[in-house]
Amino acid sequence: LAETEVTGVSGGGLVKITMNGGFETKKVEIDQSLMVAEEVDILEDLLLAAANDAKAKVNAMMSEGMKDVTGGLNLGGLKLPF
Repeated sequence: LAETEVTGVSGGGLVKITMNGGFETKKVEIDQSLMVAEEVDILEDLLLAAANDAKAKVNAMMSEGMKDVTGGLNLGGLKLPF
């Protein structure tokens, strides 16, 4: 799972951030139409939204991966000796 990559998007695909399962950002893509000096705050907001989207997708991927490993068992109430 750590090597699997997901892409978070914002602005209808104008900003994309690719992150791996270890939450390492691998790639940032910005559409040229956003390169307007007077609108830097919009670009910053879109970058933040794309990063948060990627993080949410990594969390979802990790949850699904754990379901596969545990066979869907809920181990939350299990008290282990470690």
